[in-house]
Amino acid sequence: MASVLFCAAPPPSIFVFTIMPQEFVLIGFYFLALLYSVIMHEVSHGVMALWLGDMTAKYADRLNLNPAKHIDPFGSIFLPALLIITTGSAFGWAKPVPYNPYNLKDQKWGPLWVALAGPGSNLLLATVASLFAFALPLSQLAKQDIVARFAQAVYGGGSFFERFGSLTEALSGSLPQVLFGLLLIIIFWNVVLACFNLLPFPPLDGSKLLYVLFPIREETKVWLEHYGLFFLLFAVFLLAAPISFFINIVLSFFIRLAL
Repeated sequence: MASVLFCAAPPPSIFVFTIMPQEFVLIGFYFLALLYSVIMHEVSHGVMALWLGDMTAKYADRLNLNPAKHIDPFGSIFLPALLIITTGSAFGWAKPVPYNPYNLKDQKWGPLWVALAGPGSNLLLATVASLFAFALPLSQLAKQDIVARFAQAVYGGGSFFERFGSLTEALSGSLPQVLFGLLLIIIFWNVVLACFNLLPFPPLDGSKLLYVLFPIREETKVWLEHYGLFFLLFAVFLLAAPISFFINIVLSFFIRLAL
């Protein structure tokens, strides 16, 4: 039930660019928001399992927001950093929160509720952030300009720092502008995490729905969970366009809510 981190950036290029302190803060918040969105995702799995009768995550001291408890040194730090430097994109994971499905009160639906708690927490965070963004005293034109620059920062061309420099300029006018930009980052990462983890490929959370809907033998489930990551990587590269389309549809809904 590992959460998968997936962030994209263009291939690195040689450039000369002066990085201002504001850009350092914005980029730092960009990755900090990702980190804590993943942590909330994982903790939610453990909390739901606890509510349903399993104490494993509690005894493992994983029901907290301490990054040290959740970060996988290789999958959360080394591999993403290496991929960003060499390819401009990143793929990684956090340590899954442990739970024992045999301790759940509801043996049929319990594992599904535990699995859906992770994406559900991300969608809840995205909803709350969207509502706060909507309530900010900013004109529609100002919000649309920030959204456009944020889209350019995430999906556009040019160097990573240059793109975030343009976004920083849009957020330099007033406190509501800064808050709107930060809330957009929270919305973005939580939507990406929720949608990606809902894909029906083991070991993602969406695969648990397949286990409930279809009569899959226990031995097959174990095999899928063990080797599913290879199928997931294959699916990510083969189905990149439809996966991105799905994420963008959901993201557009929350952006409209924030406006």
